[in-house]
Amino acid sequence: MNYELRQQVIEPGRATFQHLVDRYGDRPASRYQEASVDIQPRENFHYRPLWDPEHEIYDPDFSTLRLDDPYSFTDPRQYYYATYTAARAAQQDAFSRTLDYLDAKNLWSTMPSSWSAVIASVLVPLRHYESGAELVFAAGSRFAYGTTIEQCCSYAAFDRIANAQMLSRIGLGLDGGLTNVLTTAKAAWLDAPYLQGLRRSVEEILVEADWAVAVTALDMIDSLLYPLLYNSLDEIALLSGGGAYSLIAQHFAGWWSDHRRWLDALYGAWTSDATYGGANRAALSTAASRCLATAERNVAELVPTLAGVADQADLAAALSRSRTAVGERLGGLGLELTGVLS
Repeated sequence: MNYELRQQVIEPGRATFQHLVDRYGDRPASRYQEASVDIQPRENFHYRPLWDPEHEIYDPDFSTLRLDDPYSFTDPRQYYYATYTAARAAQQDAFSRTLDYLDAKNLWSTMPSSWSAVIASVLVPLRHYESGAELVFAAGSRFAYGTTIEQCCSYAAFDRIANAQMLSRIGLGLDGGLTNVLTTAKAAWLDAPYLQGLRRSVEEILVEADWAVAVTALDMIDSLLYPLLYNSLDEIALLSGGGAYSLIAQHFAGWWSDHRRWLDALYGAWTSDATYGGANRAALSTAASRCLATAERNVAELVPTLAGVADQADLAAALSRSRTAVGERLGGLGLELTGVLS
């Protein structure tokens, strides 16, 4: 008996979901679009929040910064759950390999004591800063309107707690697996004068009612803190025996570049919106001006603690360049910054 095998192709009845056909036309949609676009709940809510009866459970008015169409913003990284988790798993594996290398080559103990002191007194305490940042973005993921925005805030919240855990692992590595460095770092976050400006700013941002203003305020700090610690100090470390610092700094610098992509795209969407662009630019200008001035003052308080590994004048100049870069970036969006330190 002979059997004949044949292949039959069954064409799908439609290219994608109807809400995507209505938006993009009758063509296949990407996985990112199917997982992200036009899936914000909009109707049939059972009750208003008891803690805020003026708003619906999902309401665009939770922020003064609005988009006429929330889906005019899309993540330039095209992250949905599968792509995000794959990318972050690769990053965590790379970081773990770096820590393994530092342990195998005994680079923690051979690192100059000045660099060990910087890691213990400045870097590791910032795990508490990252933990606060996680809560800021978690609030954004709850109150943002539009799944493409909410999704980015959710992933940023996961990223920030991951950064906190990475800093904790650095502290454990520096301390040979013990927790003394972590205990000292917590005490520094609570009491050390050079960290109290940052701590105060984080606590004030946490109680900001407008999630978008809170994200903007945090971004002003990040935009000065990350370049100072993970770019400027990295370059210095390479020339002064702080190779271990450089190896760990590269991971945070890489994350920062990735994180900036979606935030810059969101700022662009807010400021260019046909309906709300003018109001958004005014609100962002006010928030950014106020927060950037405070951020510059607070990050500058870290500079004297880095004097053991770098010239304070060089670090102050690097901080000034970062502030200028922030001003140019926001100015390119039509924002007018006032009251920023010069």
